Amino acid sequence: MKVTEHLVKATDTLLSFEIIPPKRGGDIKELLSVLDDIVKYNPPFIDITSHAAEMIYEETKDGSVNMKVKRKRPGTLGICALIQNKYNIDAVPHILCTGFTREESEDFLIELHYLGIDNVLAIRGDDNGFKKPLKYGRSINEYGIDLINQISDLNEGKYIEDGLLDAYPMDFCIGTSAYPEKHFESPNLALDIKYTKAKVQAGASYLVTQMFYDNILYYDYLKLARSEGIEVPIIPGLKIITSSKHANSLPKNFYIDVPTELVQELDSAKPEHALEIGVNWTFKQVEDLLNNKVPAVHFYIMQNSAPIKMLMKKLGF
Repeated sequence: MKVTEHLVKATDTLLSFEIIPPKRGGDIKELLSVLDDIVKYNPPFIDITSHAAEMIYEETKDGSVNMKVKRKRPGTLGICALIQNKYNIDAVPHILCTGFTREESEDFLIELHYLGIDNVLAIRGDDNGFKKPLKYGRSINEYGIDLINQISDLNEGKYIEDGLLDAYPMDFCIGTSAYPEKHFESPNLALDIKYTKAKVQAGASYLVTQMFYDNILYYDYLKLARSEGIEVPIIPGLKIITSSKHANSLPKNFYIDVPTELVQELDSAKPEHALEIGVNWTFKQVEDLLNNKVPAVHFYIMQNSAPIKMLMKKLGF
């Protein structure tokens, strides 16, 4: 079922989760344990992140620097199949522009279609220092809107190679990202929302926000988006902070603000109390979002289900 269909049919706010594949050469057992934990909360869909190759710089003993291309986390497709077939939950794989050619994206989408996966989240992806060499006439999607256009074309049976006799239309529900504190490359929030509106017009049928720690940011974003004519569901995304170090690294990596009150509370507490503080903060956010009847709350849990289990217990699940 499509994410948008889940949202339309729901009588209460839905809860969804986002996980990350194991590192290359890792073991899936830990991830299976996480899945076993979160499926108890009956999520209608689970997102699975995707990771392209990246450039790694290693200094040798003689002081020279070697550049290596490394892909850290393959396995998105297999995990999608597992979620759909073992747990009977809709999988939402992330598809990136960065690190993938349009031809690779098309092949991936065809494989998803074979598996009966109806949903994708299309995003540009962060610059990882690796520019994929283009050979044999291959091409890339530069921006998220380009990728959304490609998926929309496939939904109409338009493939990269023209004139395919066996071409058939697909029917993907396309989600994409939204930034209550604006994308770090945008000069201001108003212009960022105009870019987001263009992605909706290109075919995105719902949005999931970057994590935030002040709900006013989400409500203000929602109001501004609606005033610009964006009518698709906008799902708030949350992540539980578990340490002072976590509170310092998230702004650097995701270009967000962490409220002073939360930072001070974490800094003044003993390290073993940090998780409880983070859970309590997210609990207040979720309570407020539920009271305001948001369509869903999306939790970025990656590979650690302990914080979300504490939160769900506090919420009465």
